[in-house]
Amino acid sequence: MGTDGVTPPAGGSGFGRSALRFHGRIFTMLVRGRLVIKLPADRVSGLVDSGEGVPFDANKGTPMKEWLSLDPESKLDWLALAGEALDFATAQQGRAQQGRARRGRAAQPGR
Repeated sequence: MGTDGVTPPAGGSGFGRSALRFHGRIFTMLVRGRLVIKLPADRVSGLVDSGEGVPFDANKGTPMKEWLSLDPESKLDWLALAGEALDFATAQQGRAQQGRARRGRAAQPGR
C-alpha cells in the first residue's frame, strides 16, 4: 500500500539517495541527519521565522526558497511535514500538466 506516484529512496550514493519522490521529483529527504522538505516559499519562510529550521542550500551557499532543513530540535511532526510536502508536490504536478495541455492546444492547427 502506498501513494500512487511516490517512490521510496533508491539508496546508493550521491545527492537524493535518501529522497522520497513524486513522479520522479524529490519532495522530502534526509540530509546529514536533518529532514529536508519542499514546501511553498511562504510556508518555508514562516517556519524559518519561527525557528523551526533554515532554508536548505544543498551546500552551494544559495538558499532555496522552497526548501527547508528542519532543525533537529524541532518538535514538529515529521510525518505531517512530509505529507505537506507531498501535497505541494501533487499540486505542482497538476499545474505542470495543465500548462502542458494549454501549450498543446495552442500548437494545434486551426486554433
